[in-house]
Amino acid sequence: MAVAELLSNGVVKQLVERRRPPKEWVPHDDVEDRPDSSSFPSGHTAAAVAFTAAMAPSRPWVAAVCAVPTVLVAIERVHSGAHYPSDVAAGAAIGLAAATLVRATPRLVVRHTG
Repeated sequence: MAVAELLSNGVVKQLVERRRPPKEWVPHDDVEDRPDSSSFPSGHTAAAVAFTAAMAPSRPWVAAVCAVPTVLVAIERVHSGAHYPSDVAAGAAIGLAAATLVRATPRLVVRHTG
């Protein structure tokens, strides 16, 4: 999750400046609680997907249970007006990449040091 947050919020969000969806698109009052930072990508989605994807190979039942709230996080980010669907898709891709990187790191370290 930390790697996904670092990549999404610390790197990509700093490189891509994108305004949040227009307030007029959001049919409820929660739109006033949105952050002022770039909407691209969704860091919440990146973190949720990273955790779920990291758990999948070793604990598939945990990942299956976590998949439900992960999808709900992604939907909520669009519904709340904080993100466009493409922001959430990019966050999911970053989460998958972060989980893959974290899971591969021990093997890469052993291969290069041993």
